Amino acid sequence: MEALDRGERLMGFGHRVYRVRDPRADALKGALKQLIAADPLDRGRIQLAEVVEQSALAILKARKPDRPLDVNVEFYTALLLDALRFPRDAFTGVFAIGRTVGWIAHAREQALEGRLIRPRSLYVGPLPQQAA
Repeated sequence: MEALDRGERLMGFGHRVYRVRDPRADALKGALKQLIAADPLDRGRIQLAEVVEQSALAILKARKPDRPLDVNVEFYTALLLDALRFPRDAFTGVFAIGRTVGWIAHAREQALEGRLIRPRSLYVGPLPQQAA
């Protein structure tokens, strides 16, 4: 609540494209649950994350009723990287590595087109060939 009082955003909530729950967050949460199923020490972390998520969503709904904000991919990424035993100071770099190819492709396309591009999930490439 203090962060919102200062006009700050809550990292892990809201997304420019997804106006509903970010489907990638649920994919990461599922992967995280599988990973920690065998480690009793980590089970409490997912439970804590779920409580934090629900509390933050309730606060955001009360504070910003006209702007629906839901969990995004960043929320569970940190927990997943931690469960995979990446050092915390490597989180940003590891998160960025997965996006680098896309960023480069967007930058090249924008440079060629001379305008800002907001990508959509619409594949326009060649159709895959069926195996004979």
